[in-house]
Amino acid sequence: MRTPTNYYLFSLAISDLLVLLLGMPLELYELWSNYPFLFGSSGCSFKTLLFETVCFASILNVTALSVERYIAVVHPLRAKYVVTRNHAKKVIITVWVLSILCSIPNTSLIGIYDLNVPGFGVVPGSTMCTLVKPRWIYNLIIQITTIFFFFLPMGTISILYLLIGLQLKKEKMLQVLEAKSGGDGDSYQSVRLQQEKSRRRQVTKMLFILVVVFGICWAPFHTERLMWSFIVNWSEEMHQMFSFVHIISGVLFYLSSAVNPILYNLLSTRFREMFKEVMCHGRKKRLGSRRSSPSVTRVTTRSTVCEHVPGNGLPFSDVDEFDVYVECENVPKIQSSFS
Repeated sequence: MRTPTNYYLFSLAISDLLVLLLGMPLELYELWSNYPFLFGSSGCSFKTLLFETVCFASILNVTALSVERYIAVVHPLRAKYVVTRNHAKKVIITVWVLSILCSIPNTSLIGIYDLNVPGFGVVPGSTMCTLVKPRWIYNLIIQITTIFFFFLPMGTISILYLLIGLQLKKEKMLQVLEAKSGGDGDSYQSVRLQQEKSRRRQVTKMLFILVVVFGICWAPFHTERLMWSFIVNWSEEMHQMFSFVHIISGVLFYLSSAVNPILYNLLSTRFREMFKEVMCHGRKKRLGSRRSSPSVTRVTTRSTVCEHVPGNGLPFSDVDEFDVYVECENVPKIQSSFS
C-alpha cells in the first residue's frame, strides 16, 4: 500500500484525525459551556492554530494529490521519475510546514478576553477565546487565505481533472479503435496493459469523487468566514442567514473528516481487500496452512495482489500503475518472504 497516492491519502487522514480527536472535543466543550474558557491563552492559541492548520493542510493535500494524478494519467512516462515515494514525502512535509506557517498570522489575532462592563468592571466567569486585535486585520487575513487556500486550489483542481477526463476519453476511444481493428487482445502484455488502464480509471474516479465531496463540505465553511469578514452592518435577516450557514458549515466541516473512509470503501476494491486483510490478520495467521494451498495462492507485495487460477496462466491484479508485478506461477516459492 506504500504508493505515492496512498501517502497523500495518509496525510489527508492525519488531518481528519486531528479534527476528530482534538478539534471536536474542544467544540463539544464550548457547546456545553461557552464560557468561561478554562484552557487559558495557550489552549486558545492551540485551538486556533489546529483548525487553521488542518484547513490549509487538507486543501493542499487534495491539490497535491490531484497534481500527482494528473501527471500519472496525462504524462505517464514522466510520472515514473516524478511521482515517487520520496517525492511524495517531501511534498507532504512541505504542505504541513507551509500550513503551520500560514496559520500563525490568524492565530496571533485570537486571545483571551474578559467582558468589562463600565461602572461594574470585569464580569466574573466571562473569559472567552475570541478576536482581540483590530477586526480589519482579521478580515483581510480571512479574505486572503480564502482566495489562496480555497478558490485558487479548487480552480486548479477543476482544470486538472478536466484535462484528466479528456485524456481518459482519448484513451478509451483509442481502445475501441484497436478492438475494431482486430488487434491481438489475447496476449499477456495486452491483458496487463488493459488492467493498468482499468485500475488507473478506477483510482482517478475515486479521487475525483473525493475532491467533489471535499469541495461541497468545505464551501459553507469558507462562505461563513467571508460573510463574517465582509458584512459590517448586520440586519435581522443577515443574522438568521449567518446562523443557518454556521450550522451547515459546522456539520459539513466534521462530515468531511469522517466521509473519506466511506468513499474509499465504496469506490476502491483494493481498499476493501486491504481493510479486510488488516482486520482479519489474526484469523489469517491461524489459517496459514490454507493460504499456502497450491490451488489458490495469494501474495501481497506493496499494493499488488495476484491470484493464480488453475488452467489460466494469467495473474489478475488490482494494481496501481507503477507497482511491481509478480508472476503467479512462482508464488508458492516466495510465499513466506511476503507473509
